[in-house]
Amino acid sequence: MKTLNRAQQKIEDTWDLGSLFGNNESWDEGLKELKTRIEEAPELKGSLSAGKDSFLSTMQWYEQTSILAERLYNYAFLLYAGDASDNDNVRRYSLASQQLSLLSAAMAFFDPELLGIEDKVIETYLEDADFAPYAIFIKKARRFKEHILSESEERLMALQGEVGSVMRTTFGDLTNVDFDFGELDGKPLTQSSFSSFLMQDDRDLRKRAYKQFYAVYEKSKHAIARLYEGQVKQDIFRSKARGYESCRSMALFGDRVPLSVYDNLIKAVHEAFPALHRYYALRSRLLGQEKLAHYDVYVPLVKGIESHTSYEQAVSIICESLKPLGEDYVKTIKAGLTTERWVDRYENKGKRSGAFSSGTYTSKPYILLNYKEDVLRDLFTVAHEGGHSMHSYYSAKNNPYFHYDYTIFEAEVASTFNEQLVAKYMIENSSENKTKAYILGKQIDDIVATLFRQTMFAEYEKVTHELAEAGTPLTLEVLRQEYRKLLEAYFGPAVEFEDESDLEGLRIPHFYSPFYVYKYATGISAAIALSQKVLCGGEAQRNDYLAFLSSGGSSYPIDSLCKAGVDMESEKPVQEALKTFESLLDQFEALL
Repeated sequence: MKTLNRAQQKIEDTWDLGSLFGNNESWDEGLKELKTRIEEAPELKGSLSAGKDSFLSTMQWYEQTSILAERLYNYAFLLYAGDASDNDNVRRYSLASQQLSLLSAAMAFFDPELLGIEDKVIETYLEDADFAPYAIFIKKARRFKEHILSESEERLMALQGEVGSVMRTTFGDLTNVDFDFGELDGKPLTQSSFSSFLMQDDRDLRKRAYKQFYAVYEKSKHAIARLYEGQVKQDIFRSKARGYESCRSMALFGDRVPLSVYDNLIKAVHEAFPALHRYYALRSRLLGQEKLAHYDVYVPLVKGIESHTSYEQAVSIICESLKPLGEDYVKTIKAGLTTERWVDRYENKGKRSGAFSSGTYTSKPYILLNYKEDVLRDLFTVAHEGGHSMHSYYSAKNNPYFHYDYTIFEAEVASTFNEQLVAKYMIENSSENKTKAYILGKQIDDIVATLFRQTMFAEYEKVTHELAEAGTPLTLEVLRQEYRKLLEAYFGPAVEFEDESDLEGLRIPHFYSPFYVYKYATGISAAIALSQKVLCGGEAQRNDYLAFLSSGGSSYPIDSLCKAGVDMESEKPVQEALKTFESLLDQFEALL
């Protein structure tokens, strides 16, 4: 079965971008309006410090302009993500990125001017109810005071932003568009289908898929290593320019997350290596292999059960699973996943691999998928991205524009929470032990993928950035050596690696969004805790969770999770999640 072109997709299987712009022509008109606003921006210089009324009118102008820019960018980004081989999509995405960079440059006066106003004056302004839609934003912005540069320096940083994103976009174009992985047994091997091949029972097929896939990366390994080195150098440039102690400090500062949260995560996971190594030893026994190869570690733990779930069946299972969250939640997500067309469902040529949720304040919370009916993980992906989109839905519904955008730290809680409910529902509704063990094994695999594996990625980012900050060049050899050390530590003695196994470190797109992946691991820890509270509690616990979803960016993530009932500054949530993993292993072995 060949991969479809974009034009061959059924319209009901694609997203409806009409909540952003009705068509390309209306987007063009919006772009003209944004350009006009960018030309107006320099006239606003001095307006923040010119008095209360002037300050307020500038904030209102900035809000309207930001909403327009967000819509323009998201429309272009989603078109590009849907088909990066379409030149018009590439052009629009480039234009949108360019205008966002120009807007940032034109507004370079904003932060220095905002931070230059005396605290007492700002406090007086914020007592006025008209400032309520901007109050939290202003307070959070002023926290960056020591890291904001002069107006001219901020302008240069804004202009450099577009150049600084080239590593990420080039990596995406190279791996999603230019790379041709060929076919295996008449089926296309792609970024998206690779995981499906590695879940097949046929070990020879898995090995051939693995070798064929990484042979493509082998040919471009030096170029990709340079791209990642460039990304790390960009991170170092930004952190030094803004006066942060390190790249990691800069990445965590905005969320007000202590470095100890990151370090405690890695420490706790290292302490749980015996349980993780027990998992791989168990997997080795079940597959009948003395040693596992890297291409063996994703096969479902229970053989003999074919997984085939249509998209429509997946939505039905998800909606049943999420009933503890109430009628409004279930009704809304069901409509979004089906009739309201939030979702772009299936793979096509030129489409970005993986999955994501991306919406704006005034639009639907869109979801990109590459859904495969024979990959059970994809059902959980729908639930995961649906969690993100419902978080966006509630946040936009309950907050003004400047306060609606929640952090990634919080986002991974909402998405993984949904996965926890789906897993519990599917285990409880399996009548046969073999089927139950299969679903339980899937839940175990998900925790390995989300908690252990993402922590490994987070540790790799920590290591590579600290090496570069200490002056060590990030050569291809250094990157491969450091990644192989982590592979061997995390997978343990039950797994033997191929010569090309450490090339995996060159293909992770999240590394181009620095210090992002640790939030998956903290997210699943918080999600496990919150899901247990909701499932074991009553209306109060459900309302606390829905209040968390509705809080948007109205407080810092550690604070908002505390209000929902989870203290992420404590080691307890991660340790409890790791104990849950051990408990699931015990249940699985008992069923066998």
